[in-house]
Amino acid sequence: MNTHDLDNMGCGSSSSKKGRKSEKAIKAALIIQNWYRGYSARMKARQCYALTIFQSIEYADEQGQMELSNFFSFMLANYATVREEDPELVTRLFHGTLQDNIDRDDYVGLIDVPYSYSGPRLQFPLTFTDIDLLLEAFKEQQILHAYYVLEVLFETKKVLKQRPNFTHVRTSPSKEITICGDLHGKLDDLLLIFYKNGLPSEDNPYVFNGDFVDRGKNSIEILMILCVSLLVYPRDMHLNRGNHEDFLMNLRYGFTKEVLNKYKLHGRKILRLLEEVYTWLPIGTIVDNEILVIHGGISESTDLNLLHHLERNKMKSVLMPPVPLNEDLASDFQKTKAGASAMPRKSNTSLPEQLSKHEWEQVVDILWSDPRGQRGCYPNKSRGGGCYFGPDITSKILSKYHLKMLIRSHECKPEGYEVCHDGKVITVFSASNYYEEGSNRGAYIKLGPGMKPRFVQYQVTELTCPKPLYQRVHAIESSAIRILKERIISRKSDLICAFELYDRSKSGKLSLGQWAFSMESILGLNLPWRSLRLHLVNTDKDGNIDYMSSFQDIHIQKPVKEAQSTLIEILYRYRSDLQIIYNVIDSDHSGLISMEEFRTMWQLFCTHYSVHIDDSQVDELANRMDLNKDGNIDFNEFLKAFYVVHKFDHLNKSDTNLAGQK
Repeated sequence: MNTHDLDNMGCGSSSSKKGRKSEKAIKAALIIQNWYRGYSARMKARQCYALTIFQSIEYADEQGQMELSNFFSFMLANYATVREEDPELVTRLFHGTLQDNIDRDDYVGLIDVPYSYSGPRLQFPLTFTDIDLLLEAFKEQQILHAYYVLEVLFETKKVLKQRPNFTHVRTSPSKEITICGDLHGKLDDLLLIFYKNGLPSEDNPYVFNGDFVDRGKNSIEILMILCVSLLVYPRDMHLNRGNHEDFLMNLRYGFTKEVLNKYKLHGRKILRLLEEVYTWLPIGTIVDNEILVIHGGISESTDLNLLHHLERNKMKSVLMPPVPLNEDLASDFQKTKAGASAMPRKSNTSLPEQLSKHEWEQVVDILWSDPRGQRGCYPNKSRGGGCYFGPDITSKILSKYHLKMLIRSHECKPEGYEVCHDGKVITVFSASNYYEEGSNRGAYIKLGPGMKPRFVQYQVTELTCPKPLYQRVHAIESSAIRILKERIISRKSDLICAFELYDRSKSGKLSLGQWAFSMESILGLNLPWRSLRLHLVNTDKDGNIDYMSSFQDIHIQKPVKEAQSTLIEILYRYRSDLQIIYNVIDSDHSGLISMEEFRTMWQLFCTHYSVHIDDSQVDELANRMDLNKDGNIDFNEFLKAFYVVHKFDHLNKSDTNLAGQK
């Protein structure tokens, strides 16, 4: 039978119809595929813009924290001019480097663990069963008794004091090592790592690369698990110091508050001992003499030989640079505990107990620096500390010290890790959902001899079925826009002045470019303002911005109604800084400072930060803060009264996106 006969019988027609149907199906599939790719790309762009907002504001806050170091130096040098005596202030800022003699019996000798305590009971010397005991208890949200916390910290300090500044470790074909990045108090991530990768042991060594604490709600639990694991497996558990293993960072980012809430009776002792434990943490790990593992990064002047030999325990806080002090003051400081008066004054000599300025800068670079694609080494203006280092700096430092790779953490990455500088620098970040649920994955690295690093990614979710992509992205966007608006309202007066410089006709309108330039010049967040306008302002049919709509659905709640708006904005903007300064000055932890101390603190603060507020306004505010007129102010409680009211706590439309695309 020939083809013509088949066509006459209808077979050709049937085949042709099937072909056309198949062609339509392929076209439909391609259309759907292209639509989904575009949809996914838009979702990815929206998520990326939201993460940019989170990270920009996070780094701006860290920049403010680093600025505090300059303020403390200024305060110590000038406090004598406004108050005759304050040895307690000096003790608070320097006692960690001046004395290393906390008496163990004084701290734990009088603490009893009552029979009614139902949490985990550790048995010293610790064994692997104690690790299991802690993990199971913390899964059930039990609190470890303060007695055991203090004992673990004392034992940890004893072990860490024997460690060099850089721990050298070796891998073998049967013994890979696991590198974990920032955890930031996110216990679920640590539990998931141990579930996927196994508990620490002689055959399963770990390096945890700093930032165990702050931000998350389970920092003390993470710290206890890591410390107990270190005590059980001291040769196979390695802890590097991060920039958040710092008591001044803890005051701002939540760990201090967490400890005091969980340990109301002995919390101060735990925090005091922790300050010493932090100083003894190694500042890096070197794997197989080839791979340098440090928390932040390097600079063009990084000197590993110097870093190997400096006395790391003298670095109580990265935020406290060496302060020039009077030669005779060193002995006076030692007497402050006994009640002797000591006054800091300007001088050109440094206390022998402090690191030199050059040594201090070396450690700051190690803990705070970030890699960038641009060649060279230049100041890290986003964070305010450390530097940005380019691929040429990486090659230079690695070559100088015969190393092949740098593994660091310190930066949240959407996929949990990132490789840059031609494969010579790896960033690993182990806290998933860092900014918001769904915002990023976590990851850890597996290293073996002569092998390429292997990356393991994960993302903790409490939901059995994750939310649809658009819901997850929308939640991230909403949270990002919320904190951005709070940043905007804290600079309302400055922004209005910037807007009005362009609006000479008093129309209330600006071009998109003028508005975007004003936002960036005042806030300095390096954000895509043109795209973000959809969430922040109203636009007329000609594309002009109604600039006052930047503040339309948000305002700062005033704790004192009569206070001027400018003063309220400044107090709100610097509330975290002021709270830390207050806690440092409140050396007896009474919760109160005198009216005189408040005025002194405010005058120094205004001078150093170039804040221009009339003294009469501050006096009036102080008088109103002294509610019972006893001459004392509960400044912490006062600052808690500041909060931002969001009239419309949602995005304009659920399908509006940060990338400015529809």
